[in-house]
Amino acid sequence: MMNTFMSVDDVAKELGISKSYAYKIVHRLNAELKEKGYMTISGRINRNYFMEKLCYGAVQDEKED
Repeated sequence: MMNTFMSVDDVAKELGISKSYAYKIVHRLNAELKEKGYMTISGRINRNYFMEKLCYGAVQDEKED
């Protein structure tokens, strides 16, 4: 099972950026989620939201019926 949240380290690795810049991205995305009324976890970002916002599109299930 894939973890629902990505850490700052995961974001940095995925994008090939520094950890300090990854913190800025996570902070910005969490601020967007807070505005929409969602609870957030400092230093973590919802994987699906991250993928959607970074032009990867919505993450689809591996097996579609």
